[in-house]
Amino acid sequence: MYFCSACGFESPRWLGRCPQCEAWNSFDERPMRVTPARSRPTSRTSETGGPIPLRDVDRSATTRSSTGLHEFDAVLGGGIVPGSVTLIGGPPGAGKSTLLLQIAANLAGESGPVVYVCGEESAAQVRLRAERLALGEREILVYPETNLRVVLDAMEKLAPRALIIDSIQTVWLPEAESYAGSVTQVRDCAQAAMEFSKRTSCATFVVGHVTKDGAIAGPRLLEHLVDTVLYFEGDVNSDHRILRAYKNRFGSIDEICVFTMRPDGLHEVSNPSELFLSGRHGRPSGSCVVAGIVGSRPVLIEIQALVGETSYGTPRRLANNVDQGRLAMIIAVLERRVGMQLGSHDVYASVAGGLRVNEPAADLGIALAIASSFRNRPLPADAAAFGELGLSGEVRAVTASARRIAEANKLGYRTLFTPQNCRDVAQAIEAALA
Repeated sequence: MYFCSACGFESPRWLGRCPQCEAWNSFDERPMRVTPARSRPTSRTSETGGPIPLRDVDRSATTRSSTGLHEFDAVLGGGIVPGSVTLIGGPPGAGKSTLLLQIAANLAGESGPVVYVCGEESAAQVRLRAERLALGEREILVYPETNLRVVLDAMEKLAPRALIIDSIQTVWLPEAESYAGSVTQVRDCAQAAMEFSKRTSCATFVVGHVTKDGAIAGPRLLEHLVDTVLYFEGDVNSDHRILRAYKNRFGSIDEICVFTMRPDGLHEVSNPSELFLSGRHGRPSGSCVVAGIVGSRPVLIEIQALVGETSYGTPRRLANNVDQGRLAMIIAVLERRVGMQLGSHDVYASVAGGLRVNEPAADLGIALAIASSFRNRPLPADAAAFGELGLSGEVRAVTASARRIAEANKLGYRTLFTPQNCRDVAQAIEAALA
């Protein structure tokens, strides 16, 4: 087999350019040896030699436990499930290691040890971070080892309650014919960690690096093997972090957890609406507050739009944290149903605070923000909106309207533009900009 020395991509023949990382002359030939996997029982099915009725499955093995972080427990679906494998990804400096070290400190001393495998740092570096977070007195077991086979053999005797691997790209297995971080090593290490976790009911947390495109490095199989995939969103240069679930076998994938990064670690934000609206001073044109639903909670977010005459032949349509295709559809509806001549104007739309908005209920807010910027007239200071736009310009009903209205009223927004009081987008714009 030929392996790319830059990213670990495998190929049965030599290639001049790697199709994955696009590096030139990076392929080296190495012998390929197939090692049979160890056969270990992973459940009662293997021990008894056959399937068992679903009603006879022990339900106590799925009792959740808290991490000490209420909002993080909600993202996981209600707490940690024994034997689950959670993958946490994000850009450098997002707070992955900090978050897991805080979770390890909260779990330490409760019905079993917690082991923190530091493949990227030394034990002394981990202690320095723990002291900075005021966690130095907690009973956390630190294991500075990158050989995952040695780690798992030690865990067999120790029987920890939770295992944290930081990170999956730095550990390796001696039976895999590749180096740490390659596609083969990441795949085999994830498989070995998953088998150990399911067999021993040890909750495992794995840190994953990301590529320059923002995807978790390694094979796609890595995300399929784990039970939960969490990812840090937003600008890492700001004080707050947004943790979103992209896959969760034990809960919803739409939940988010908002943290504030401080010198003593990550602190949960119980009311994200106030955070996303905290930077607003007055109401300029092109700004609209949208009452959205993120996961199971209502959240108020600010959508900003900027409309200006284009300097080129083709107008630009740029969206930040808003779906590009949905923005193009809303612009087309405004041109056709409202009569706005946007064909010679650049349109920019963005969500303040770094939260990505995917739900159709934000359509009316985006349309109002664009109309406000186009006419250079601000919306009322206490106005908020939500509703889905149809291609004929009608405002369609969305789910959880009562909860959205209650969240807006709680924060002082009394003028609401909703599917209940707006027949179409033209009527909503005239009422908002009157």
